[in-house]
Amino acid sequence: IAMTGAKQNMMAQTAHANNLANVNTTGFKSDFAVARSMPVFYGEGLPTRAFNMTERPATNLAHGALEQTGRDLDLAIEGDGFFVVQAADGEEAYTRSGNLFIDSTGVLRNGSGLPVMGNAGPIAVPPNTKIEIGQDGTVSVIAAGQGVNAPAVIDRLKLVNPEPGTLSKMEDGLFRQLDNPDILPPAAEVSVIAGF
Repeated sequence: IAMTGAKQNMMAQTAHANNLANVNTTGFKSDFAVARSMPVFYGEGLPTRAFNMTERPATNLAHGALEQTGRDLDLAIEGDGFFVVQAADGEEAYTRSGNLFIDSTGVLRNGSGLPVMGNAGPIAVPPNTKIEIGQDGTVSVIAAGQGVNAPAVIDRLKLVNPEPGTLSKMEDGLFRQLDNPDILPPAAEVSVIAGF
């Protein structure tokens, strides 16, 4: 019993250490860790002993403070909502991490290197263009040599706002809807702010 308790306490300490290690990670959401006793029954009657068990019942989805970076491709979601990215398995996943960049092939990616999804799939930016992202997630580009009055809309960031309690945080730090495998539709009420 003592060994089980020590092992479970170590698991809780691991969760707390992970939360502390990621305090400055963009878009990170900390995990709660709780301990409870698990009675052991042998046949009929009262439990003979109780074991300690550590669980991660939920993730803290509270919003952090916005930090101004001044970088055009740093985006923060104002209020509730998530960016949609293409996870390593090819499925859609959700994140609050909005530190974006354009790779050498023109694909818009987040800080973890995952493709950022638009309403028409992963967003690709034409070469030799300046990119601008509006408050509603509209992605516009201005070709080299063109004036600021000639923007061309190429897509819109897919921003979603799932029901509270429907998301589960996976080991890769991304959120998914486990109970509802359907792809979430874009949410028009979610807005972003550039430079944060």
